[in-house]
Amino acid sequence: MNTLPFGPALAGIFAEITTGTPHTGGFVLNGGDAGLLASLDKLSAADASRAALDGAPIAAHAAHLRFGLSLMNRWATEGGNPFAGARWYEAWMITAVDDAQWKGIRLGLREEVMRWQEALRQPREVAGIELSGMIGSVVHLAYHLGAIRQIHAGARGPKDDSASR
Repeated sequence: MNTLPFGPALAGIFAEITTGTPHTGGFVLNGGDAGLLASLDKLSAADASRAALDGAPIAAHAAHLRFGLSLMNRWATEGGNPFAGARWYEAWMITAVDDAQWKGIRLGLREEVMRWQEALRQPREVAGIELSGMIGSVVHLAYHLGAIRQIHAGARGPKDDSASR
């Protein structure tokens, strides 16, 4: 078992990806980037129903993230292995959403993000596989933010303008 010495740093990176960076910049996103949650809030249900190159629509990516974070939150509060028997495929079955469904996905994702943000800040003893899972949850979220931003330009953050300064 290891004590998680860099929990605050991991929580900070997670917060940057989900809720944005200051205008001076962060470690992952450009300065002034509002992050995942605000990017999704800019999209309509029709936008969220879009996919690229026969892939999954944005709504499926968001639902997938919500589900994955709900499992991480269950692990953080209950322990055990909430991943056993997880039905990962269900989010990928989403092909289109209406306004109410899209709002529900975004609100649910926001709730899971906030809960996981708090869990990452808490000191805890973790085994190697648990530590890998915690780090992986942040990397996994960043991957899906990139995928979402490739599907719809409206979800993209600001360009890096440091060269023009």
